[in-house]
Amino acid sequence: MTIGFIGLGNMGRHMARNLLDAGFSLTVHDVREEAAEEHLLRGAAWASTPAACAAEVDVLITMLPTPRIVEQVLLEGGAADALREGALWIDMSTSTPEVARRIDADRLAPRGVRAMDAPVSGMAKGAEAGTLQIFAGGDPADFARALPVLRAMGAPERILHVGPNGAGYTVKLMINLLWFSHLVAASEVLAMGVKAGVSLDVLRTSLLASPAASHFLDSDMLSVLERGDYDDSFAMVLACKDLGLAVDLGRDVGVSTELSALVEQIYRRAKSRYGELAGEMSPVRLYEELAGQEFRLATLTVPVATVDSGAPVDPAPAA
Repeated sequence: MTIGFIGLGNMGRHMARNLLDAGFSLTVHDVREEAAEEHLLRGAAWASTPAACAAEVDVLITMLPTPRIVEQVLLEGGAADALREGALWIDMSTSTPEVARRIDADRLAPRGVRAMDAPVSGMAKGAEAGTLQIFAGGDPADFARALPVLRAMGAPERILHVGPNGAGYTVKLMINLLWFSHLVAASEVLAMGVKAGVSLDVLRTSLLASPAASHFLDSDMLSVLERGDYDDSFAMVLACKDLGLAVDLGRDVGVSTELSALVEQIYRRAKSRYGELAGEMSPVRLYEELAGQEFRLATLTVPVATVDSGAPVDPAPAA
């Protein structure tokens, strides 16, 4: 099976390398040719344009920052027209069903090219380790065809077929939306509690022993609480993009998004204050300022599994 891969950023470069390590024949493209150096050393072929990357491959994978760039690569870059009959396009970007629908209906389906969305969760460390969670939307036969490829990039037990085309995008946006909402809610609670005189350690321990316990407070927030790490592997500009897409989706399907829109506003305020490239957990800093102290535990801890909700083990978002 021959694969084309477009988008060698923080996530894509690891995913492409894992495909090579799994033995797939790979052609790669990125706007920065230097991003492909490690892949070329491992045997990948270089394509100078998106169209060249898509030509003559069985599967084309795109891992790109925004829906607009997905459209640019597939339509303006010629990748859609270059795909041959019977080829499969797998978009692993965090995008929207509408963008993929336009590309598929206008350029792919009439020529017998298949399409599937398969966005990922697990951050750059999951991409590097090949343990991503993957949410695939598309025809079951296309999913079965793509499964060996997806298993080279994700943990087999965490690769989920979540429905028809577009369902993968939707599930990923909902995961990111809920994770960002957890961050804002937890930060607000911690700020109020410590400002009222409760120690951070005692407050967190109490929350984790209560029905209000969450995986976010137990595990994901430890990077801030222990190390002051606001996770710059996923930038605020991307977090705000994902929140905007989620709020737009709510509007499109007729669901009111008062809470989600407020979370988006808080994220955009943090982006304005700390910069587009600040880490995705930077809104915590807004609440640290309100509390008059940084949120740091007095002693290091390890996550304690207080709640088994059936949620993904690592629900933190990625592009």
